Amino acid sequence: MAQKQQILHQQRPFSSSPRSYSSISNRPIFLLSRNGLLLLLLALFLLLGVFLPWPGSPLLLLPNRVSSPSYVTSLSPQAKSEWRDYTLAQAAKFVAKNGTVIVCAVSSPFLPFLNNWLISVSRQKHQEKVLVIAEDYITLYKVNEKWPGHAVLIPPALDSKTAYSFGSQGFFNFTARRPQHLLQILELGYNVMYNDVDMVWLQDPFQYLAGSHDAYFTDDMPQIKPLNHSHDLPPPDQNGETYICSCMIYLRPTDGAKLLMKKWSEELQSQAWSESIRFKANDQPAFNLALNKTAHQVDLYLLSQVAFPTGGLYFSNGAWVKETKGKHVIIHNNYIIGYDNKMRRFHDYGLWLVDDHALESPLGKLQ
Repeated sequence: MAQKQQILHQQRPFSSSPRSYSSISNRPIFLLSRNGLLLLLLALFLLLGVFLPWPGSPLLLLPNRVSSPSYVTSLSPQAKSEWRDYTLAQAAKFVAKNGTVIVCAVSSPFLPFLNNWLISVSRQKHQEKVLVIAEDYITLYKVNEKWPGHAVLIPPALDSKTAYSFGSQGFFNFTARRPQHLLQILELGYNVMYNDVDMVWLQDPFQYLAGSHDAYFTDDMPQIKPLNHSHDLPPPDQNGETYICSCMIYLRPTDGAKLLMKKWSEELQSQAWSESIRFKANDQPAFNLALNKTAHQVDLYLLSQVAFPTGGLYFSNGAWVKETKGKHVIIHNNYIIGYDNKMRRFHDYGLWLVDDHALESPLGKLQ
């Protein structure tokens, strides 16, 4: 990358200085002369730099794009539209480390929560694996302006305002896309971890992803489990339902995991016009149906409750939190509705990191 940037700097006198340009263009070039040979080599070098960028650079995935935040900030609307051609396959290849991608899906109102989550992920040294699936163009441009290559938009773009309201049709459309995104990444051959951005990492979660199971997930029930609880899918309650959270999932690119994502997507499609607010609120009921319908075909693993507590337990049972101090890994700010309410609760529990630690995020301070 440094070598390519140096080449681009070397190119500027030929394009930005009329005097330099005219002095060269008015002079015949003989390919076997010293000057002609140098110019030929320079042209060849530039050509290779554009079409064969250095491995590991976003330019490998984004031809003719300079991957610096200052460049993206100065892009014209036409140049910005280039990010629209950035595909999920390209983005996953760019961010994947050790065959793993960490995914979140974000609309522009939740950029502060994205930044808060990223600070906690960065503290565990896993930020370079993160791929932000932007649900609108504001998010796509803002993230890639600050952190080029780490955001992708999978059309169609959604309306941020309608996706902002929990329980709305827009919010359902937002969450209903999740299994398709995850399935696409699995089909590309990557392990994938999904997180909602109203989470905070306190420890490295990958140490808990033991074995070679197809799918790992967390219980959304606040009732306390024994520390050595079973890792099997919990039995359904008296209504025949389980309450697994769809907000923290880890999947391996196996047939079982792909089957689960396909079934989840099918359940969502069948419930798209349901009158039940339970189904319209989010994708979690459909995820639980898919888990139960594929349990005999998929190797499922319930993660430790003490390491991955639901918000209904962590924020409501202070005695349990003290007893299990030091064992919590990811805290989920659920069991509360409302953007401001979530932010206030993070503040109250010392988990809102953006105000004092924004520079620890790859996005820095968002304006």
